[in-house]
Amino acid sequence: MLELDKNCVIKTEHLQKEYRLGVIGTGTLRHDIQSWVAKKRGKEDPNRRIGAMEYEKGDTFLAIDDVNIEIQRGERVGIIGANGAGKSTLLKLLSRITSPTDGEIAYRGRIASMLEVGTGFHGELTGRENVYLNGAILGMSRAEVDKKIDRIIEFSECEKFIDTPVKRYSSGMFVKLAFSVAAHLDAEIMIMDEVLAVGDMKFQKKCINKMRELAVDENRTVLYVSHNMSTIQDLCSRCIVLEHGKKVFDGDVDEAIKLYMGGENDEFFSFEYNDERYKNPVRRRAVDLKNVKYFGRTTNLFYDKEPLNIELTWENLEDIPSLSFRLEIQDARRMPITSFVVEDFYSGKKGERHSEQFGFDISKLVRGRYFTRYVFYSRPNENAAFEDIEDAAGLIFRHQTADNLKRQWQRSWGSVRL
Repeated sequence: MLELDKNCVIKTEHLQKEYRLGVIGTGTLRHDIQSWVAKKRGKEDPNRRIGAMEYEKGDTFLAIDDVNIEIQRGERVGIIGANGAGKSTLLKLLSRITSPTDGEIAYRGRIASMLEVGTGFHGELTGRENVYLNGAILGMSRAEVDKKIDRIIEFSECEKFIDTPVKRYSSGMFVKLAFSVAAHLDAEIMIMDEVLAVGDMKFQKKCINKMRELAVDENRTVLYVSHNMSTIQDLCSRCIVLEHGKKVFDGDVDEAIKLYMGGENDEFFSFEYNDERYKNPVRRRAVDLKNVKYFGRTTNLFYDKEPLNIELTWENLEDIPSLSFRLEIQDARRMPITSFVVEDFYSGKKGERHSEQFGFDISKLVRGRYFTRYVFYSRPNENAAFEDIEDAAGLIFRHQTADNLKRQWQRSWGSVRL
């Protein structure tokens, strides 16, 4: 049996979950006999759906493959990965909804899980009755739930419908009440699987803040699965990446997102756009971007107030009376956080090759890893609208800054320090 350290609340060793592929039974004895007879005669199964894959007897699939994790009290752990990576299966194992094929799991504390909309709710019961039902499942007395029910209803924003059977709730109302129940009842561990995606943006933000508050102020543990890297970065202090059922990374959130999303041009300080490593299409309407580099450097790491100096080389595909340039800087989620604009800086003839150097002040950016994008644009005349004529993903850079705050800068505070 696994032993837990003082602050450890969940621990797994060599965790595996194996599933059999294909249909185990067709639902009736008659259909099972038809399928068996057809197979014996070497004929097609009359009960198999058109286009469905056929599996040999004994074919299996490892949804979770030798996963070892330790989660400490008060941690906010994000779990990310592509569809089919094993995220939901892992949470079902940790929530004790299904049992592992092999390996061990140890817990300390009560678990409140939301693995899909309406988890743990009975459709015929009212919202209020379901609150008491969930409390009973967690081992709480009616008197204990009575003390919290007003806060639960208020947070859920479902006061008007709290005495209506939940089968009449929308999916968003389900999530609001279910999250409120999980957040306010006495569970030391909260497990969330993508359910917040159903709620509106305002309520999502409210839930993220509440989970952070529970982890920091009440020392609760949160496990959160999402494909939304913004919420992962806002909430989590640690991140696990799953790939084909295996744990491939466990650690820093930004590094986990980098691994999950891929890092094109990541370690380069110079880049050729005809290189096979560059996969993104380039518009090439009026200019053909050939090369970008950090001039005078052999690294993509910039310290403190060092300017971001880049040099771009392109070829004109047509006459260009006036060219403008925009450098976009994006965070790890590929969300633009700022741009630099240089207008009407160049004109040239078709076939000319030109290089231009730019210097940008990035001192207001906090430490971290950033993506760049280069946009060339122009307009045929003063009365016309601006048009993008080249658009390409650029080099990645890292910014290292001295943090003179008493508390280390949190990523959830933003990327620009004023």
